[in-house]
Amino acid sequence: MTTIAEIKQTMQHKMDQTIANFKTTLTHIRTGRANPGLLDTVHVDYYGSSVPISQVANVSLLDARTISVQPWEKGMGAKIEKAIRESDLGLNPASMGDLLRVPMPPMSEERRKEMTKLVRHEGENAKIAIRNLRRDANEHVKKLVKDKIATEDELKRTEGEVQKVTDKHIAEIDQLVANKEKEIMEV
Repeated sequence: MTTIAEIKQTMQHKMDQTIANFKTTLTHIRTGRANPGLLDTVHVDYYGSSVPISQVANVSLLDARTISVQPWEKGMGAKIEKAIRESDLGLNPASMGDLLRVPMPPMSEERRKEMTKLVRHEGENAKIAIRNLRRDANEHVKKLVKDKIATEDELKRTEGEVQKVTDKHIAEIDQLVANKEKEIMEV
């Protein structure tokens, strides 16, 4: 039988995971600034297997607006360049011998607005996930009260504690959204 403490612990863990997933999602949303994480979603053909670029090359920053991709094997440069070009990121890599330079094109005002909208949408999805976890935790505790394992007082106290944790996580999402929007509009 699960206890109130276990229910709260599980909820806290799942909410922390939701925040971590949201942070990962944000790294894949483009700003005008270069970010090696942007290429994480690009896969390249490597001896018949589709693998992430990070498994066949060193991806790093040359400067604030340029990502460098250094293939580990000769002959992979052309395949990596093709994979980046064909991705939906709108990037145009330039080959310089063994090194690929991936300059970040400046974002138009319209594109910035689209990215901001996308960030807000993803933030809202993360908040919905947090609220669903709150509801699930409260329903589990109500079931304990119904089964006479917990008291009404414990239910009220737990609902308050669950709400505090929920508010903290939603505030963190709001802060992440605000930071990302600022980053998009800055460059």
